[in-house]
Amino acid sequence: MTSPRDAVFPPGRQALYERNRYSPAVRSNGFLFVSGQVGSRDDGSPEPELEPQIRRAFGNLNGVLEAAGCTFADVVEVTVFLVDPEAVLETFWRVLPDYWGEAPYPALTGVGVTWLYGFQFEIKVIARLPGA
Repeated sequence: MTSPRDAVFPPGRQALYERNRYSPAVRSNGFLFVSGQVGSRDDGSPEPELEPQIRRAFGNLNGVLEAAGCTFADVVEVTVFLVDPEAVLETFWRVLPDYWGEAPYPALTGVGVTWLYGFQFEIKVIARLPGA
């Protein structure tokens, strides 16, 4: 029997996902559903400073997208989770153009949260798979 989940793992991070028991992304019906990506180093620890943490989160996201044959240009929906949004938003908006690409932009939802396992920022996306 074929699994209903076609999991995608970026190179070098599979042990991290196996330890935490989730898939970084799942392909389904022409879309890629990417789990929330944080600014974690290869060992899973948080990048200590906010801007490098946000950049690393985007880097980790791009690694998952690339493993599925996608780029950020294929992203149709973004959800960001922010601990202390008033403190984080300015930095997020400053970093965003380096990764976002050209208009039309994906749909965006921002959610203020109280805790992200030691992180200040998390991003999850849904992308259209090329050729779908």
